[in-house]
Amino acid sequence: MVESGIIYLFLITKSNFNVINLIGTYECKADAKGRLMFSSAFKKQLSTVLEEGFVLKRAVFQPCLELYPMCEWNMMMEKINKLNRFVKKNNDFIRRFTAGVKVIELDSSGRLLIPKDLAVFASIEKQIVLSSAVNIIEIWDKESYEQSINDTATDFADLVEEVMGKSEVDGIS
Repeated sequence: MVESGIIYLFLITKSNFNVINLIGTYECKADAKGRLMFSSAFKKQLSTVLEEGFVLKRAVFQPCLELYPMCEWNMMMEKINKLNRFVKKNNDFIRRFTAGVKVIELDSSGRLLIPKDLAVFASIEKQIVLSSAVNIIEIWDKESYEQSINDTATDFADLVEEVMGKSEVDGIS
């Protein structure tokens, strides 16, 4: 009986979050203040969570920014909050993962302001690429984005095989 109560509570908790699978890559320009017009296609895909706002942070592996819808950020924080803060590696990870994190909202004109420190981190100046990464949006300097895509193109076939070739698809491995 206790187990079903735990499962029941889990289902209630999970139902409060929206499942987000974003699609698309869009180019835009930043204005002199570092604001960019948020893609209307992303606005439509995120229509149920736009009012909750976003969290903007430095990417872990690339020189870009990651824009988390607040519901996705909250799910990430649930995982991170389970880490034991008395383990040095966990504490170091949390500090680095959350370094420079900012809460962001779209203004009344549908623009998103990229804070100066995060724009400097990602070398964002004028030409920007917004690229979906399943449940978050990566924000890139256009030149850096193109270079990243081109640099990895030759290794992509090997990467696909290594990552997806070993995964279980429709119950067949």
